[in-house]
Amino acid sequence: MSNKKFSSAKKYLCLLGIGLLTGCFLVIASYSSKVTEVAKTKVEASSNKVTTVAVSKVTRENLSRTLAISAEFRPFQEVDVHAKVAGYVKNISVDVGDRVNAGQILANLEIPEFKNDLEQAAASNKRYEEEVSRAKSELQRAEAAHEEIHLTYTRLLSVNQAKPNLVAQQEIDQAAGRDRVAEAQVSTAKAALAVAEQQLEVSKASEGKVKTLSTYSQITAPFSGVVTKRFADTGAMIQAGTASNTQAMPLVRISEISRLRLILPVPESVVPKIHVGALVEVKVQSLEKTFQGTITRFANKIDVSTRTMETEVDVPNPNFILTPGMYASALITLDQKNDVIAVPSQVITSTEGKTTLFVVNQEKAIEERPVTLGMETETKVEVLSGLTEGDMVVIGNRSQYKPGQKVETKLIETEISGGQ
Repeated sequence: MSNKKFSSAKKYLCLLGIGLLTGCFLVIASYSSKVTEVAKTKVEASSNKVTTVAVSKVTRENLSRTLAISAEFRPFQEVDVHAKVAGYVKNISVDVGDRVNAGQILANLEIPEFKNDLEQAAASNKRYEEEVSRAKSELQRAEAAHEEIHLTYTRLLSVNQAKPNLVAQQEIDQAAGRDRVAEAQVSTAKAALAVAEQQLEVSKASEGKVKTLSTYSQITAPFSGVVTKRFADTGAMIQAGTASNTQAMPLVRISEISRLRLILPVPESVVPKIHVGALVEVKVQSLEKTFQGTITRFANKIDVSTRTMETEVDVPNPNFILTPGMYASALITLDQKNDVIAVPSQVITSTEGKTTLFVVNQEKAIEERPVTLGMETETKVEVLSGLTEGDMVVIGNRSQYKPGQKVETKLIETEISGGQ
């Protein structure tokens, strides 16, 4: 009896297990069917969705290719002002930072010996003027005596010619001798006068030299500028700057900063692009300002050690905003084209010698279009053929798209300037 009950219980448990398994399979099948329907719905929705692409409108722009070179501002001209004669600084009227004009007196030197030299030169002039006056008087006396003696001689000759043997020949010969002596005295007087006049000229030249040297006691500015350094004070002994055997101390240093120089080391590869008169954009980062400069001169010779050519850019500085020693970046324009069709560089793809880009056509479909390129900058490239103004070029990774794909466009503003 117990065996029958056990057998019935076993059959019941088996039936119960089968029923549970069948129910589980039905639930799983139902869930799987629903998942499949949801996935199918998503796929259909995805296939009907239109992709939005970023595009840039093709425009005409001004393109330029530039080269940026950093350099340090230098004064247009700078000089250490020396004294031309030795002396003590009597007074100095300028100091560091003062602006001076050409010809302005910077300092006065005390040179006592110049007074004595001037007095001596004046006395020497007076003495030689008197000698010249005496020599002139001697010449006049000699000429008068010669004129009288010569007149007597010519009269005797005339009488002898008119009435031969009336005048003794000895008397005629004596008159001729006196005439020659008087003539020689005139020549001697003339020579003495010339010597006296030359001595007077030498004396006047010496006086002029002393007067010129005395003016050197006033030290003046050779050009307009700013005093950037002062070397001497009142009472200092200053040696003549022209002395080659001494290390003369300058008085001040003057720098002309109304315009400044930028000396640029231009690479050999762009030397043919350098032209006098070309405008240069000069950016001064410390001031956060941009100034206009001009290529004024260049060396016409390449430095073999650096393979560069020194090129000077003049930058006007009328308001003294710029200071020598500041660093600046000069942008030299190497090539420039105006009013050309240009696109961003990243839209161009070159494969197997073929250059193309993606364009969204009027049917809002992506079209791969071959183009011919011209001048290139760092951010833009000129398109010679293949595009027209107003076309929409695709921006971004073109691997996400394919020709013929329907898209919606989103206009992206790109940088207009092509100069880099």
